[in-house]
Amino acid sequence: MEIPRMGLPDHLAARLSMAEQHELLRKKIRMSRRGMLVAGAAGAGAVAAAGIAGPAFANNTAEFWQQPDRLPGHLVVPFARHLAYGANPRSQVSVGWQVPSLVTRPFLRYGDSPWNLGHKVPAEIRALHSEVPGAIAPVDQYYVHAALNGLQPGKTYFYAVGHDGYDPTDLSTFGRVDSFTTAPSRRRIAAPFTFTAFGDQGVSYHALSNDGIIAQQNPAFHLHAGDIAYGDSSGAGKPVSSDGSNGTDVYDPRIWDQFLAQTESIAASVPWMVATGNHDMEALYSPNGYGGDIARFDFPGNGPQHCPSVYSYIFGNVAVISLDANDVSYEIPANLGYSGGSQTKWLEDRLKFLRQQPDVDFVVVFFHHCAYSTTNQHASEGGVRTQWVPLFDKYQVDLVVNGHNHIYERADALKGGVSKQTPIGATTHPERDGTTYVTAGAAGRSLYSFPVPDSYAGHVNDLDSVPSYVWANGTVKVTETVTWSRVRYTGYSFLAVDVQPAAEGRKTTLTLRALTEAGQEIDRVVIERTAGGDGRKRAALDENQA
Repeated sequence: MEIPRMGLPDHLAARLSMAEQHELLRKKIRMSRRGMLVAGAAGAGAVAAAGIAGPAFANNTAEFWQQPDRLPGHLVVPFARHLAYGANPRSQVSVGWQVPSLVTRPFLRYGDSPWNLGHKVPAEIRALHSEVPGAIAPVDQYYVHAALNGLQPGKTYFYAVGHDGYDPTDLSTFGRVDSFTTAPSRRRIAAPFTFTAFGDQGVSYHALSNDGIIAQQNPAFHLHAGDIAYGDSSGAGKPVSSDGSNGTDVYDPRIWDQFLAQTESIAASVPWMVATGNHDMEALYSPNGYGGDIARFDFPGNGPQHCPSVYSYIFGNVAVISLDANDVSYEIPANLGYSGGSQTKWLEDRLKFLRQQPDVDFVVVFFHHCAYSTTNQHASEGGVRTQWVPLFDKYQVDLVVNGHNHIYERADALKGGVSKQTPIGATTHPERDGTTYVTAGAAGRSLYSFPVPDSYAGHVNDLDSVPSYVWANGTVKVTETVTWSRVRYTGYSFLAVDVQPAAEGRKTTLTLRALTEAGQEIDRVVIERTAGGDGRKRAALDENQA
């Protein structure tokens, strides 16, 4: 039964924007509730007509099924802890978690040691109610968030979460204690660090395997390039139905509970920074599809209005930018143009700002749809190439990380559409050679395929050209033959990036390592710059400047 189509023909329903889908869902829910009220009134009349026995039976039943509004606090155990940076990761960290039942006065305690959690911060509950008659049974989820500000740069803090009746510092509770470390000060050279990245994880044994190898890298932070949990398992940006027939999306909000519990082992201590993909547009909650994401995650909030997953931050000598490629996607246009061009304008302003910062050597951008990929399933997104790649060239972006295609693929360095052959183990200079594009979408979901054989470390199969295609406006596939597909791996994997900062005038590097779920290295390339170079303005540093 296709609930939200509201009797629309398939060819019209498939063209609905995210905002139109949201309005149809709300209308269907309102109609269903009115029907329930009418049925309830009729039922009450029937009981009254039954005479004395009717009311007595009704009262006894109500008393028997009466439940407390909330469970006792000590019975509700928090889970699914996950961290996120604020706009200034040197002083701002947000902690999110979940509770299986509604609680009162949630809070977070933190301090400089596990036995000294003297600071107490009130937390906010963001409740989600999910229900579509005939498609989604009623589900209530309670996400809790606490924002920490005024932290010291480069310092390790310990924290625990609780609520009335459940205090992690109470000896009778023995609550879990976790830790995190803020970003280093911008006023000194950071120590070497590693960050990790992938897209398209979902819930699976392969996802768990990848998480285990990621933990071994001891990352400072992790980038998740969209398609996070797959509560929406179809991801077509189309109306929800009970069975996913006719290309519609199937949605199960409970998948998010499994995903956040799965991720907690890393995300409780490593900021898990997310971008949004096509499977993260959920029309049930908001006109742009991101109401659920806002309930579950904290975002830095320094991007354009109405674009929650668009933001940036600086860690050491690396600036990170998250973008929402749903806004420019020709392939899946449910949210095409929803920002009204504000995201692309913000991107250029932000790139210009970051390239003026004397301590920012590298700019890393991550988002979902691929600028350059050759899979049979999605290949390349023309909207990204049209709107953003020229800006990446103009401001010499060093690394772009995408998901969407469930494989690992690295392109040769690209500048102005021209590639420079970049074999495994090579060193590239972005100011001369261009941007390195990596697709790291094999984090846990079912794998895709290439039109040609794999080529990776220990199994090199270089090809002069690869047949592929790029999406054009109007969901049109345009075939192309490319020469830039350098590394291809059909297996579960992720990207680790080792950052070696340096004093001004010396060589600083990003070393990219692609690792399988078993820890095998399948690709490596070095991106090199001169620290503080490239003719940047020597602006005075402000520690509070994001």
